[in-house]
Amino acid sequence: MSLRKQTPSDFLKQIIGRPVVVKLNSGVDYRGVLACLDGYMNIALEQTEEYVNGQLKNKYGDAFIRGNNGNSPSLCYCSLQGCVL
Repeated sequence: MSLRKQTPSDFLKQIIGRPVVVKLNSGVDYRGVLACLDGYMNIALEQTEEYVNGQLKNKYGDAFIRGNNGNSPSLCYCSLQGCVL
């Protein structure tokens, strides 16, 4: 069985429309459905929930998370909700 190598871009294209967790360096997590993202890791989520220290703080219909602009990186990682990557 051969494993096909996958680029990060390929992976991200495959998870659009799926539930994800976006973790910021500040420790805040956003959980929602990945609507879209760009090369700067600007992320749009739908049905978004904001968690601080594991506690639900807010619910948003849509949310936009600004990616790394080169000056102050804030995005720590993005993963499929309920999956270990």
